[in-house]
Amino acid sequence: MSDSSPASAPAPAAAGPSAVVLDVWCELQCPDCHRALDDLHALRERYGDRLEVRLRHFPLEKHQHAFAAAQAAEEATEQGKGWAYVEAVLGRVEELTRGGEPFLVEVARELGLDAEEFDTALIDGRHILIVDADQAEGKAIGVTGTPTYVIGGERLDGGKSQEGLRARVEEIADRLLTGQG
Repeated sequence: MSDSSPASAPAPAAAGPSAVVLDVWCELQCPDCHRALDDLHALRERYGDRLEVRLRHFPLEKHQHAFAAAQAAEEATEQGKGWAYVEAVLGRVEELTRGGEPFLVEVARELGLDAEEFDTALIDGRHILIVDADQAEGKAIGVTGTPTYVIGGERLDGGKSQEGLRARVEEIADRLLTGQG
């Protein structure tokens, strides 16, 4: 997803030479990814535009609607509300589990997005290549669960436990931003 800031934070300027990139491998039917939102908000608050948070799709096979949700998130990004959509869906993981694609379209409607275009995008698969590419890249670098963070070339797995991850991300970001890493 190219939309790189949580909905509650202003969109950052393009990452300059002093910005650090944090790739967040996530899937929208994952309760752990929902819990990770608090960490992402705190990181955006602390670093502002010095940290570019990029959502990367990693739909897990165990979650039936995760692949469609990733495609829907791409459509939301195309319509200008990527992170708002991601946060809305993650905030209602159980509803996604029960409602599937109709739920994804309803969330788009609630956010004032073109719900008919969402429905069409889910049918025609226009965003499949983006989701497939993210998932393939994740597998290539050893992502096995979500959320997984990559910052400064280091992979941090939050799929089993998120304890201490935000502190570790901050430690790496601070080192990279001060030129010590």
